[in-house]
Amino acid sequence: MKQTVNTLKERKGNNKITMVTCYDYTSATIVDEAEIDTILVGDSLGNTMMGYENTLPVTVDDMIHYAKTVVRGAKNTFVLVDMPFMSYQISVEDAVKNAGRIIKETNANAVKLEGGEIYSDRIKAIVDAGIPVCAHLGLTPQSVNSLGGYKVQGKDIDGAKKLINDAIKVEEAGAFMLVLECVPASLAELITKKLSIPTIGIGAGNACDGQVLVMQDLLGINTKTAKFVKKYANLHDIMLDAFKTYKDEVINQNYPAKEHTYQIKDEILEKLY
Repeated sequence: MKQTVNTLKERKGNNKITMVTCYDYTSATIVDEAEIDTILVGDSLGNTMMGYENTLPVTVDDMIHYAKTVVRGAKNTFVLVDMPFMSYQISVEDAVKNAGRIIKETNANAVKLEGGEIYSDRIKAIVDAGIPVCAHLGLTPQSVNSLGGYKVQGKDIDGAKKLINDAIKVEEAGAFMLVLECVPASLAELITKKLSIPTIGIGAGNACDGQVLVMQDLLGINTKTAKFVKKYANLHDIMLDAFKTYKDEVINQNYPAKEHTYQIKDEILEKLY
C-alpha cells in the first residue's frame, strides 16, 4: 500500500519510517521493491549526480528533471522533492509557484524545504495551496556558507532553544513531517517528543520517528561519508572491479564470447562474398 501524508503521520511514535534519497528511475524501482516507505529526491543530487561541491547551484528545473524519473519508478513509495536554494527564500509567491511547478510537473507527493520560523509563512502558503510540506532543521546544506560549514547544530543553549522553537513553528505552519540533520541525539529526542508530527533523523540519533540516508552513502558508492553514515554495502569496490574486469576482457578479446553473439547460417554468409 502506498504511503500517504496521513499514514505517515499515524506512524508517529509507532512503526519507524524509512526514507532513502534517490535520483533516477532504475534506483527508484529497487527502492520501491524493497518497500522503503518514502523516497526523497534531495537537492543533494547536486553533489551525487551533477558533481557540484554543494547544493547551491541546483535549480527547480534540475529537481523536476530528476524527480520525474523517480516518480515513474516508485509505484508504491511516497515521493517528496526538495525545493532548491532560492526557490522559496525570496517571497511567498515564489515559494507557492515553485512548489506548484514541482508537484504539477513531477506528480510527486510532497515538497521539502529548509529553515524554521523565518520560512513558516512559506510553509503555510504552500500547505494552503494543497501541497504537503516536510520541513528541515539542524544542518541545512543550503545555508552552508552562513553556518560556516557542515557542522552539528544545537550544541549550545541558544542553538538548542532556537531549534526547539523552529520545530514548533514549522509544525504550527502546517508541516506534516520534519527532517532533523546533524542534531545531538538527546536534543532530537526532546524535539520529537514535543511535536505531534513525525521526525526523520539523519545524524540525529535513533529516537526520531524515522531515518533517512543518501543512497550512494548507504550503498558504499561514496568513499567519503559523514560520521552518522552506516554503509550497508561496498558497491564502490564491486563496481570498480567490474569495470576493470570488463576492460581487460575487451582488450584480451574474451568479451564478447560466443554465448554473447548472434549467428547467421553459413549458406547465407557464403552468398555475401
